[in-house]
Amino acid sequence: MSGSSGIGRRAALGLAGAALAAGGARAQGGGAAGFPNRPITMLVPFPAGGTTDAQMRVFSEQLGRVLGQPVVVENKPGAGSTLGAAQVARARPDGYTLTQLTAPCIRLQFLQTLPFDVQRDFTPILHLTGYMFGIAVAADSPWRSWADFVAAAKRRPGEMNMGNTGANGTPHLANVQIAERAGIDVTHVPFRGEAEGLPALLGGHIQAMSCGSGASGLAEEGKVRWLNVWTAQRVRRWPDVPTLVELGYEGLVITSPYGVVGPAGMDPAVVRRLQEAMTTAARSPAHLAILERYDMALDLRDGPAYREFIAQQARDEEALVRRLNLRAG
Repeated sequence: MSGSSGIGRRAALGLAGAALAAGGARAQGGGAAGFPNRPITMLVPFPAGGTTDAQMRVFSEQLGRVLGQPVVVENKPGAGSTLGAAQVARARPDGYTLTQLTAPCIRLQFLQTLPFDVQRDFTPILHLTGYMFGIAVAADSPWRSWADFVAAAKRRPGEMNMGNTGANGTPHLANVQIAERAGIDVTHVPFRGEAEGLPALLGGHIQAMSCGSGASGLAEEGKVRWLNVWTAQRVRRWPDVPTLVELGYEGLVITSPYGVVGPAGMDPAVVRRLQEAMTTAARSPAHLAILERYDMALDLRDGPAYREFIAQQARDEEALVRRLNLRAG
C-alpha cells in the first residue's frame, strides 16, 4: 500500500512540474491564444505633432480597432531616433511593447556604439512605408529645373549652399550622394529640421533645401518649387516633378523606409497575429488617407521579407558610411 502511494505522489509531482514548465513557457511566449488581453504600447521615436507622429497615430488607432485592444502611442524623441529601439530591445518579448524602427537606427550602429544590435535584438513584424523627399528652391529663384541648378553650381563651385535637416540624416547623406553623382561642389548646411531650414530657403540664406512633405504646403502656395523627388515613381501630387532615376541617377531611390518591430524572441503565433492585424490596419481607408496627405507610399513587407530588407539596409548603410568617411555628430 505504502509503495503504491509513494509512486502516486511521485507521478503527481512530475505532472505538477510539467504543468508549471508548460505554464512558464506559455508566459514567456506571450500567451498567443489570448493575445492581446491588454493595451499595447507603440513607441514612436519622434516628437508629437510631426508627420511621422501623425501617421503612426492613425496606424496605431486602426491597429487597436483590429486587435480589440488600445494601441497607445508613446513618443520617444532624441538620440537620433534610437530611444524607442533601445527600450524595445530590453522589453519582454510578449508583443505588448513595439516600436517604429527607423533608417537612422540602422545607420548609427556604424557611427557610434548603440545599446542594441539591429539585426539581433528585434523581431521584424511589418514594414510600412517611407517618406517623400526632394530638393526644393524658392519660387523666385532662377532655377526652373534640376539641370539649371547643376549648371549654376558647376559655374560656382563651393559657393552654393544646400540645406538639410541635420548632419548624418537621410537628407544630408542624400545631398552628398546626389552632388557626387552630379559632379557639383556645394556647401551642405545642416538645420534642426524643416521648420528651421525652410525659412532660410525663403529668406535667400541657402539656394536649395533637401526636405520632405513639410515643404508641400509651401509648394502648393507657390512659395517653393520642387526640382526633383527621390521616390521610385513620380509623386501623384507633383506629376511634373521628375524622380532622380528619371534624371539619370540610376538606383538612387531614397525614402528612409521604416516599419514596426518587437523584441527578439517573440512567440511566432503572436508575431503572425500582429502582422495580420497590422496589414489590415495599414490598408484601412483612414491610414491610406494619412499616407496620401503626406505623399507617402504604402510598402508592406512581412516579417521574413522585412528582416532581409533590414539586412540589406545595414549592408548599404555600412558601405555608405565607409565610402563617405562619416563620423558621428
